[in-house]
Amino acid sequence: MQSFIQALATIELGDDAVRLFHGRGGHYAGCEHLCLDWFTPVLLLTSFTPLADDDLATCQQAIAARWQAIRPDSQLNLVYQYRSAGETFTQVLQGEVPEPHIVSENGARFQVHLMRGQNHGLFLDMANGREWVRANARYKKVLNLFAYTCGFSVAALQGGADEVVNMDMSKGALGIGKQNHLLNDFSAGARFLGHDIFKSWGKLKKLGPYDIIVADPPSNQKGSFVATKDYVRLIRRLPELLAENGEVLLCLNAPELDTTFLRQQVADAAPALEYIERLANPPAFMDVSEEKSLKVLRYRLSAQT
Repeated sequence: MQSFIQALATIELGDDAVRLFHGRGGHYAGCEHLCLDWFTPVLLLTSFTPLADDDLATCQQAIAARWQAIRPDSQLNLVYQYRSAGETFTQVLQGEVPEPHIVSENGARFQVHLMRGQNHGLFLDMANGREWVRANARYKKVLNLFAYTCGFSVAALQGGADEVVNMDMSKGALGIGKQNHLLNDFSAGARFLGHDIFKSWGKLKKLGPYDIIVADPPSNQKGSFVATKDYVRLIRRLPELLAENGEVLLCLNAPELDTTFLRQQVADAAPALEYIERLANPPAFMDVSEEKSLKVLRYRLSAQT
C-alpha cells in the first residue's frame, strides 16, 4: 500500500468531482487494483480485487490522516466498493452519503448514486469529452447516443446548443438525465427517447440532421451493445444522420480494444468520416498504456463530391 499512501500525501480537494488516485493506470506499483474518487462531499475508495481487512484498515487510516490535514474542520465521508465482473460490494466506512447526492463539474450539477452498483451516474474519465461538447455546441443540434444520465446533453446546453436528442434503452437512466437537466435549469431544449438505437434509425433520421453526434456505448453489455460486433453497425449509419461538416465523437472504454480497432471500423464502414484527433484523457487518468485507457476519437463528415 506504500505507493497509495505516498500519493495520498499530495492530493488536494476542490469543488468538482474528480479522480484522485488511478492505480489502474499502472503508475503505482502494487496498487493497480485501487482507485480513489472525490464525489463531493464523499470519498470513494474502489478496489478491483478483494481487500483483506488489514489492508482496508490501512487505506482507511491513511485517507483519514490526509483528510485531517486538509479538511480538519469537516466530517470525513468515506465509501468502499469492491467490484469484479460478477459482484459488487459497497459499504460506508465513515460518515454518511447525502441523499440526494449532487456533485458538480465545470459549473454543471449532476446527481450520483455511489451505493447503487458500479455505475454512479457520472463517468469521471469522460470530463474532457463533455468539455469538448460544451465548447463546440453553440447553435448546434446534438445527438447523444447511449445517453445514460445525459451528461453530454447538459454540457451541450451549457455551451448554447439549440437542441439535444438523447437516446438510451434504459428509461431509468434517462429519468436521472431529466433530473440532471432540471438541476441545471434546463427545462427545455432536450428530448429523451427510451429506445433501442438499432431499431430507431428512421426516427433519428427524421429528427436530424445533427451537427454533433456523441456515441458512448458500453463496450460489452449483452442485450445492448458488444463493441466487437455492434460498433460497425452503428458507424455505418452515422453519415446519413450528420449535417454538412457535422462531427462525431466515438468513445470506447475497452482495454482489450485499441485505437486501431475503432479507426479500422470507421475506414471500412463509413469512409466519408474523416479522422481529426483523439481527445486527451484527464491527467488523473494517465495510463502506462494509452491504448488501454478511454479512447475518444473525433471525426468530421468530409465534403461530398
